[in-house]
Amino acid sequence: MLDQGGFVMLDKSVSFIPITMFRPSNAPSLPKIQLPEGYHFVFYQLGDAQAWCRIETAVQEFETEADAALYFEKAFAPFSNELQRRMLFIENPKGEKVATFTAWWTEEKAPRLHWLGVLPTEQRKGLAKALAIRVTQLLHDYYPEQDLYLTTQTWSHVAVKLYQKLNYQIIRNQDYQNIINILNTAEK
Repeated sequence: MLDQGGFVMLDKSVSFIPITMFRPSNAPSLPKIQLPEGYHFVFYQLGDAQAWCRIETAVQEFETEADAALYFEKAFAPFSNELQRRMLFIENPKGEKVATFTAWWTEEKAPRLHWLGVLPTEQRKGLAKALAIRVTQLLHDYYPEQDLYLTTQTWSHVAVKLYQKLNYQIIRNQDYQNIINILNTAEK
């Protein structure tokens, strides 16, 4: 859904259905990463939790940055060494962190893409695609010959379509046909 500024946000006008997707280990090669001039990837460093919270709150994943900080402390902070090789940010030419995605794992220790977010003012520049490609590459490096996973929802239908272009497939379950119907009719 577009907000008044023309930015892609969670589309809460469609039904909410959780989606699990996977990318087979033998999927075709990924496209080349393209970042706008002056933008670059950086890994998490101590103190970057605030940037993560700001980005994820801006894309409506959390009501407040305080809520995001509580989640970060519980889910990520205990793994500070792993964050330094798994949590990616994109910095803009001013050195501001404007997007993030994490090469994480599921409860069963399967490789998982986790928490994609791009500040609304930085969307539509290819940052989400660049992060999805780079995090997918990282996970394939860290977990050779394993399928990759991610969870999302129908509210993020724009991201689902991006993942599909990178050979992620929706896992079929009892909601599969409803998910496909929403994706096919969602605002483009």
